[in-house]
Amino acid sequence: MDWSKIKTIFIITFLILDVYLLFQFMKIRDANKYEVITETSIEDKLKADEIKYVELPKTPIKDQYLSAKPKTFTKADMAKLKDQRATNVEPSSTLVVTLDNPIQLGSKFQPADLASFLKEDILYGDHYQFWEKDDKKHTITYFQQYESYPLYENINGMITFTVNEDNQITSYQQTYLEEVQKLTAKEELLPPLKAIETLHQKGILKPKSKITKIELGYSTLIQLAASQALAPTWRIVVNDKESLFVNAFEGQIIEFNSKENSKVE
Repeated sequence: MDWSKIKTIFIITFLILDVYLLFQFMKIRDANKYEVITETSIEDKLKADEIKYVELPKTPIKDQYLSAKPKTFTKADMAKLKDQRATNVEPSSTLVVTLDNPIQLGSKFQPADLASFLKEDILYGDHYQFWEKDDKKHTITYFQQYESYPLYENINGMITFTVNEDNQITSYQQTYLEEVQKLTAKEELLPPLKAIETLHQKGILKPKSKITKIELGYSTLIQLAASQALAPTWRIVVNDKESLFVNAFEGQIIEFNSKENSKVE
C-alpha cells in the first residue's frame, strides 16, 4: 500500500478520535455545570416564590446531642421560696406555686418586668428565658436554657405564669431539667439554608413569606420516664409570628404537642 495513503488514513483516524474525545469532554463539563446549578437552585426557588430571609451564618456550626433528667422538687426546695406557697405534694417534678403578693404587670408586658423576680425569688430562675405571652390563655411562658440556647417546648423545663383579669401574676408552675450532659462529640450541623429548603419542599414555607429570625436551640429527641435526649434544633421564625422547627442533624421538621415531639418525614 502507498505510504502516503496510510499516512492520510492515520491522520483522519486521529482527527476522528480527537473529535470524539472533545465531544466526551464537553458532555462531562456540561454535566458538572448542571450539578452545580442543582446544588444552588434552592436560592433560585426561594427567589421565584418571593421568599426573603435574614443573613445566614457563613461558617459551619458544630454541636452535639445532650441528655438531661427532670428534677424532683422536695420540701427543702419549697422552703427556699419567699412569700410563696407550694400547693403540690412533694416529691414532684412539677412545682405548683401561689404568690402571697400578686405581681402587678404594666399594660405592655416586657420580659424585664420579671427579671428581678426570676433571679431572686424563683428556683434556678436565671436558667430560663422568656418565650411568649399568651393573652388568650392568660399565661406567660419561659423556657429553660442551656448555655444560652433555649430548650424548645420542653414540658420538663419551663415556667408558666398565670395572669388574672386584673393583669396580675398570681401563680406559676415550674419544671426543671438537671444533670445536663453532653452525649456525643461535636459534629457539623445542617446549614440553616438546608432547613429552609426542607420547609419549602414540604410546602410549609409559603410564597411571599419573610424569614425574620433563625436561631439554634434544643428539642426532645427521646423521652423516657427518668431522662431524655436532646437534639440541636433550628428555629425559623416566619413573618415575626410563626415558629418552625427543624432537627439540625437529621433534617426532619419537628411538630410539638403536649406530650412529646413528633417529626414530619
